[in-house]
Amino acid sequence: MTGIAAIRTALEQTRKDLHWFLGDFTDADLFVRPIPEANHAAWQIGNIIGGDYYFLKAVLPDAKFPDMPEGFMDRHGSKGAKDDGPKGFLTKAEYLKLFDAGRDAVIAGLNSLTDADLDTPTTGDMAGFCANTAAVFLIASNHTWMHIGQFSVIRRKLGKPNLM
Repeated sequence: MTGIAAIRTALEQTRKDLHWFLGDFTDADLFVRPIPEANHAAWQIGNIIGGDYYFLKAVLPDAKFPDMPEGFMDRHGSKGAKDDGPKGFLTKAEYLKLFDAGRDAVIAGLNSLTDADLDTPTTGDMAGFCANTAAVFLIASNHTWMHIGQFSVIRRKLGKPNLM
């Protein structure tokens, strides 16, 4: 297996897992906070989507990413973390559609590279926490899993089955 194939597998697996963990969520479930200061799932899904955009553009600035609704990045960044919704947020179906389109863009960007390209050092903001292009693509996968772990806590609060 090549480095590109291994990273693609991680990105596809976290896509599958995100759908799995949210599969039985209703639109209303997206706005449950496990504790008052924790983020609800709607904000988190949007943050994952925004992260995929940010990570992809850091290494492939000309890559095509799907258009996001007006104000999406602010709503799902630190500015919108305290908003309880649902006003200004999307439905589960809309989030999953946008997530899939964004993840497709990340994978297309990855597929445009060679294994040698993965060793390219990062610059700018990314250099502080990702040494090279491979690490940037892997952080997209890891970022998704970090939020999936938070969905587990919301699932427990809602009385849904434990999936792991």
